[in-house]
Amino acid sequence: MLNQIKLFFEQHLSLPSPENSNAEEQLKLASVALFMEMQQIDDVEDQKERALILSLVKKDFSLDSEQAEALIASAEQQRKQATDYYEFTSLINKQCSLEQKKQFIEALWRIAYIDGVLDPQEEYLVRKIAGLLHVPHIEFIMARNRVHPS
Repeated sequence: MLNQIKLFFEQHLSLPSPENSNAEEQLKLASVALFMEMQQIDDVEDQKERALILSLVKKDFSLDSEQAEALIASAEQQRKQATDYYEFTSLINKQCSLEQKKQFIEALWRIAYIDGVLDPQEEYLVRKIAGLLHVPHIEFIMARNRVHPS
């Protein structure tokens, strides 16, 4: 199964520069792994969250459904093997601007609020990730307000 996913990525997502390709792929995996963590943090399997994550992955990374599903599966494996969030956030910190990080935090808020209920664990996770990404608190709050203005 993993060999099939690897082969798929090699065939469909190859870029001219191996260094850039690997860094870009790792960034995608890190981002999607954190999306998947947001989906799992409240211990409730919600199809709305899953559908939103698929939509975000397809849009943000310009992937078709098959590519997005493969990326999500690979990211889920990475998420399950991770011991902390730092391995994901450090990649995002190295490669993303503050604006990109704010957009990422907003995406996490969207996942958290998609089911209409903000679980305390979901809020904790967004707050934790925002801190690890060095997103200023005011930007954290503004991102939440853009998603859920109440």
